Amino acid sequence: MNTLAVVLEQPERLVLSHLALTPPGDEDVVVDIDWSGISTGTERLLWSGRMPPFPGMGYPLVPGYESVGRVAAAGERAGRRVGEHVFVPGARCFGPVRGLFGGAAARLVVPGQRAIPIDADLGERGVLLALAATAYHALAPPHATPDLIVGHGVLGRLLARVAIAVSGNAPVVWERDERRASGAAGYTVLQPDADPRRDYRAIYDVSGDAGLLDALIARLAPGGEIVLAGFYSEPLAFAFPPAFMREARLRVAAEWREPDLVAVRDLVREGRLSLDGLITHRDAASAAERAYRRAFTDPACLKMVLDWREAQ
Repeated sequence: MNTLAVVLEQPERLVLSHLALTPPGDEDVVVDIDWSGISTGTERLLWSGRMPPFPGMGYPLVPGYESVGRVAAAGERAGRRVGEHVFVPGARCFGPVRGLFGGAAARLVVPGQRAIPIDADLGERGVLLALAATAYHALAPPHATPDLIVGHGVLGRLLARVAIAVSGNAPVVWERDERRASGAAGYTVLQPDADPRRDYRAIYDVSGDAGLLDALIARLAPGGEIVLAGFYSEPLAFAFPPAFMREARLRVAAEWREPDLVAVRDLVREGRLSLDGLITHRDAASAAERAYRRAFTDPACLKMVLDWREAQ
């Protein structure tokens, strides 16, 4: 069995290739992918060659961890049924080609337990469940929900929406780029210089900017916390005395887990979390090179998705 897949042969060299798939076992499913999302965080670092040392890192590789599709075949012990719509957070089914994270392909072979059932009417919006789960994991109890979010990209928007859904409290969001300042849903977006507050209890940074810590510490209330919820390619540093005076706390939000994905899927089902208005660009999988380059270089592109349906 073969698949058409996005392959990063080396930094900034992306091609579509036909790859042999690992034969499925009794616990596996074969998923025909409809849509896959392009991450402007980790995948941009892979594309640019700036990804720090990471387990499984190396080229060539198949990127992608935001894929949705339909189960085309299921093993006897896979726990899934043919025709079921599922979210797939990547795969390792390409033989010698690394799957990091392995979701950008027309067809995938994955353990059934990694294929999470979703509602068919989500369509392309299903790719956003990974970022929504990232947001949910960062602020899930017992952590304080954010009263300031830094960055109004897709993750920042989802973090604000999830915070409102789980706590009812609307955060302030900082965004310097005027092109990304619109689109707030129940919260306020400000330029940092227009915000006089210096008493934030919980600041969540999703900008990925390693040079912001001193500025954020200056905005904390005593005993406040900064949560690093983005992905940072450069070392982080901060001046100690201001942090000492505020008894500041730093927390790193790790990768989401399956319960986080299930939780946000259920929030969407209940109508408490909207995924609308976040996908701004779409392209056919056959135009993957163009789509990836635009996703990483066009500030107006909040979220790019690839359409694999004609590649089946």
